[in-house]
Order: sequence, then structure tokens, then C-alpha cells
Amino acid sequence: MAANDLGSVVAHYEAGREQDRLVGGLAELELVRTREVLGRHLPPPPQRILDVGGGTGVHAAWLLRDGHRVHLVDVTPVHVERAEAALADLGLTAEVGDARCLAVPDASFDTVFVLGPLYHLVERADRLAALREARRVVKPGGLVAVAAISRYASLIDGLVREFLFEPEFRRIVRRDLADGRHVNPDNRPHWFTTAFFHHPDELRQEITDAGLEVVELVGVEGIAGWLPHLEARWRRDADRETILEATRLIEAEPTLLGLSAHLLAVALRAGE
Repeated sequence: MAANDLGSVVAHYEAGREQDRLVGGLAELELVRTREVLGRHLPPPPQRILDVGGGTGVHAAWLLRDGHRVHLVDVTPVHVERAEAALADLGLTAEVGDARCLAVPDASFDTVFVLGPLYHLVERADRLAALREARRVVKPGGLVAVAAISRYASLIDGLVREFLFEPEFRRIVRRDLADGRHVNPDNRPHWFTTAFFHHPDELRQEITDAGLEVVELVGVEGIAGWLPHLEARWRRDADRETILEATRLIEAEPTLLGLSAHLLAVALRAGE
């Protein structure tokens, strides 16, 4: 990633545009589903977990409360500060760092989360570097969880929020669909920042090429994440469970993976 691209990504997050993205209402679907899918694979606590690109600690919080030990690394200094302020009492340790070059010894963690860095590494070589670093620092047989944004996210979001009716946004979407590279040159609010959007097959291949074995690849939110009229139903326990069940039923359907805004892969470093 070029220095100016990295700077724009850090500035985007320092502006607080994503700080509360997973908090409140239907936006919680991504968090609930991510925790649910990972819960199928995480060994019992206490696991030593490296949370790469962990932001302000949204995943570290539930991991710590479940009894795991978490070290968070993020490229955005203000994220690290906020995570430490909120979670140090629970045992969180954190540092500023780059997913492509981690200041962590080989095979020093039981599990590694990479639930954000691939969003913004537009060059394949950089994404492979981040994945290979995750493989390096996890123990043989250890779990590596990887998140990505779907290739089709901006197209669907553009229809839902009507950005697609603006010619400039249509140009951005065409580029997204052509090669996965999302660029918001005028820094328009709600049009996201410099990013890479994965085709599901592409994500699987990159993880494999990094020397990891994919155990599961799912769509996180399914169609429900795009339907704002479900907001009220999400607040009712029975209706929330129906939304979750509908998402689970199609989570691994190959023809529908890209419908989710986010993809989640669970992989292993084979024993050596």
C-alpha cells in the first residue's frame, strides 16, 4: 500500500466514521454473526489471541470477557489508545503496528484474528504479506480468522442508500466490480475510504496461497444486513433469532456468498 493510501485510511478511522459501526440496532448483526461463527472454532479459554487490525477493541472486549488473553495491534494510533483505555482493566495489551510486518515472535499465539487489515490492502502482495505474517505468528495447528469486504458491497449499498444514482458513485462501483479496488477520491462521506473488495473465491485462494488451510468460508450478514426495515424487528428477541436463522441458512451457499457485506474465513496452520 502506498504511503498516501495508508494515510487516507488512518485519517478515515481517526475521524471516527467507523467507531460505532457495529454498535446499536441492525448494525450489530455483523458483530453477533462474527462472534457466532468464530465460536464454532475457538478452543476453550484461555487462548492467547492476537487481534490484528483490532480497532478500538470491539472483538477484544468479548474475547477478554470470555476468559481469553488478547494482544491488539492496529495501524491507527487513536484506536490503540481507545482500546487500552477501555479494556486495560480486563488485561488487554495493545500496540501500534502493521499487519504486514508484525513485531511478534514466531508461533507465539494460539489464535490470530485478521478481521480488518485485508479491507484496505489493495495490492495482492500486501494481502499475502499480512496473511503470511498471521501464519508465522500462530502456533502449528492454530486458528487464523480472516475477514473481507464483498466485491458486491458498494453496488448493493449504493442501491439501498441511493448513492448509485450519482454518476461518480457509479464510476466507483464499476471499478470495484472490475478489479476490487475501491477509491473515494473526493473523500465523500459514507462512500468509505481506500479499500479492496474480495470475490469469495479470491479470498479463499489468497488464504491458501499464504500457506493456510481454509476450514470454513461464510457470508456474515446475508441479505438481512441490507434491509433497514428490519431494524425494529432486530430489537425483539424472537424476531432477532429469525433474522439470525435466515442468515445461517444461506451462510455457506456458494451462489450467495457475495451477497453479504462481509466474508469470514476460518483457516488453520497445518501442524509441522
